Amino acid sequence: METKISDKMVGFMERSSWIRKMFEQGAKLKAQYGADRVCDFSLGNPDLSPPEEFYSALERWAMDRTPGIHSYMPNAGYPEVRQKIAEEVEQAHMVLPLVEDVIMTVGAAGGLNIIFKALLNPGDEVIVPRPFFVEYGFYVDNHGGVLRPVDCKRDFSLDLKAIESAITEKTKAVLINSPNNPSGVIYDEDSIKELATLLTRASEKAGQNIFLISDEPYRKLVFSGATVPPLMKHYRNTIVTTSFSKDLSIPGERIGYVALHPEAQGREMIQGAMTLANRILGFVNAPALMQRVVGDSLHAKVDCSVYERRRDLFAEILSDAGLEFTMPKGAFYFFPVSPIPDDTEFVRMLQEELILAVPGTGFGLPGHFRLAFCVDDAVIERSRDGFKRVMERL
Repeated sequence: METKISDKMVGFMERSSWIRKMFEQGAKLKAQYGADRVCDFSLGNPDLSPPEEFYSALERWAMDRTPGIHSYMPNAGYPEVRQKIAEEVEQAHMVLPLVEDVIMTVGAAGGLNIIFKALLNPGDEVIVPRPFFVEYGFYVDNHGGVLRPVDCKRDFSLDLKAIESAITEKTKAVLINSPNNPSGVIYDEDSIKELATLLTRASEKAGQNIFLISDEPYRKLVFSGATVPPLMKHYRNTIVTTSFSKDLSIPGERIGYVALHPEAQGREMIQGAMTLANRILGFVNAPALMQRVVGDSLHAKVDCSVYERRRDLFAEILSDAGLEFTMPKGAFYFFPVSPIPDDTEFVRMLQEELILAVPGTGFGLPGHFRLAFCVDDAVIERSRDGFKRVMERL
């Protein structure tokens, strides 16, 4: 007897296969040649240990045996933690949300899903600059929406004309991710100001609000004195979501939050909808222990100088090999130009040198490939000759 699964999920599994394929291929290569010979740059899985402040808070809260400490709390999370986060948001965005404007979530992925659940009607569109994190399309589709990718400029900065041209009567939001996965670009403040002006004008023309949604898990991972500009300062219909996966190096703990601009139009309705979505999507609430731990670790982060050192080493290797790339200002990825039009074929050629990368096709921008440098320095150095050999063959 035949077993069938959702037709949509069959299609999704095919579309989301690139990173999974690289992971599976990596496992085969490591089994065949040994893990110490394979250079795996396929996964954005932070390898640094969490800062000491995280461990201290974890130990303190894990030892607390107060009755009810692991019970349910309001679906939006502990008010005392949300107050601390509101103050953190003010430092980043120069606007202070109220406690009610902050919702603790199961990572930034949970945050994006409650935002889209709250905002989208079937057929509503979310514009996103490419390259973009592949999961965005799935999250938008989860709630009946349609993801509308638009081109960026050659250096991966925002192409505001492309965004403006993509806006229709169905546009509900523009989604940005800065520092960006996979390019490492930071959208500068002038671009953010212009985007805010554009969205204000487009909202007035459409007679409905177009929201700016910012996915910010890499905000604190920046290099060479770079800064990520505030969004709420420039646009009141802004919703920010982030996680502590990268700056505290705890991706498996699945903890993050959503913060809504305190002057957003329809603020109370959006608050209520997102809080309800947190419950009915099955999250119920963010993990109790991790809420308390991150609330006590807000001013800590991993040592970014380690990632910056790795970035500089990798840049030297890629340059020596003759590859073209934009220097990342944040996150922990390179997104070089493929030296041949077929990025999947180039990634296959790299595999022959035991180098694992992900085709840019998987991020909505063919002709490039992604390299994650959240790996030991020795792995990056070991790839040097392999990149040279591939480029010499071409």
